[in-house]
Amino acid sequence: MSSDAEQKPEYFFNARTKMVEKGRLSSWEDVMGPYDTPEEAQLALETANKRSKSWDDADDKWRGEGS
Repeated sequence: MSSDAEQKPEYFFNARTKMVEKGRLSSWEDVMGPYDTPEEAQLALETANKRSKSWDDADDKWRGEGS
């Protein structure tokens, strides 16, 4: 088993402050994550938007509304 000292750090994107945080420093209401790297956390909103668009496109296709 791994100890707490061996755990990789987690990074979170704070949607309120638009800042990356190492570890969960803020309320769950404000953060997205965890992410493995600060770079992934910084892209949290972009990643979420891409996933939402993909899901919307899949829903449209399923309903027969897409091209």
